[in-house]
Amino acid sequence: MTFSATDHGYMAQALRLAEQGLYTTTPNPRVGCVIVKDGVIVGEGWHQRAGEPHAEVHALCAAGDRARGATVYVTLEPCSHHGRTPPCAHALIDAGAARVVAAMTDPNPQVAGRGIQLLTLAGIRAEVGLMAAEARELNIGFVARMTRGRPWIRIKTASSLDGKTALENGESKWLTGAAARADVQRWRARACAILTGSGTVLADDPQMNVRLPEASRQPLRVIVDSALKTPPTARILQGGQVLIACANDDLTGQAALVAAGAEVICLPGAHHRVGLTMLLLELATRGINEVHVEAGATLNGALLEAGLVDEWVAYLAPMVIGHHARGLFDMPALTDMAGRRGFILHDARMVGGDLRLILRPAA
Repeated sequence: MTFSATDHGYMAQALRLAEQGLYTTTPNPRVGCVIVKDGVIVGEGWHQRAGEPHAEVHALCAAGDRARGATVYVTLEPCSHHGRTPPCAHALIDAGAARVVAAMTDPNPQVAGRGIQLLTLAGIRAEVGLMAAEARELNIGFVARMTRGRPWIRIKTASSLDGKTALENGESKWLTGAAARADVQRWRARACAILTGSGTVLADDPQMNVRLPEASRQPLRVIVDSALKTPPTARILQGGQVLIACANDDLTGQAALVAAGAEVICLPGAHHRVGLTMLLLELATRGINEVHVEAGATLNGALLEAGLVDEWVAYLAPMVIGHHARGLFDMPALTDMAGRRGFILHDARMVGGDLRLILRPAA
């Protein structure tokens, strides 16, 4: 299907609108919509929060009667089912739209092409595929949850050039600069959950929260704590929802953490450790699209070894701290290079004085 330069321009604007929901729409996808009549934008909208009107409804309200005979650019196929809000496909039909251009089909099995089908049956020219890659990137976690039943797992690390995260004694403040640390806050804010391990909780006593003025919600904080070592006084248990996954049926230990405000679930896996795949499946049932991991070498290594890492955001500080410092991934020793874990460089840029790499596993 061929789209014009004008089509690309309007869809780019719809994607910019969708991005405004980056921190707020979970568990729903980020969607933007632009309505054009006679070469003029007559309505715009973006989905802001689950349970509130979708992008198309906002745009139709702005357009009013001018939506009749107009072209609608939307970053995701209009929904065809009754959820918390009525179907957007019906709203577009009722408004008399002449053409609808969607960036991608909705991976939600409740939609999955049915919205486009409804529009076509109503006589509306419906087209899909304009800037689909960009739309998918914006909703990569939603797509992952809908198509494979588990969230998108993004590991964040900060290390020296020689791949070390802290000195041998645990000191790590600050490897990276202020700009990189601010950038991490934005990754946290877009996530539905922040995942860490009990080792990090015990060593650093972090809050693992989002400290951005523009962020109106706090992600679910998840601790992998096989032996229930998290103290009830840990700062991470304060000011927000916390889920602790354990492999220990110590009811007394669980009760102390529940009394401190946490939810505790027991998901025993191999070797008396938390079953990480089971944990991610559980998070998917809770509507978690993107999981941001800030952990030590043990949990990082376990996720990588299990093939559960979808993306690695690596900040490299221009320094060397030596062989005895702490590493990034604790994994079994390799006996040959065939067992290495390969990555594809997705993006590279400077963030302040540090280099940020975004990598994804090689196929």
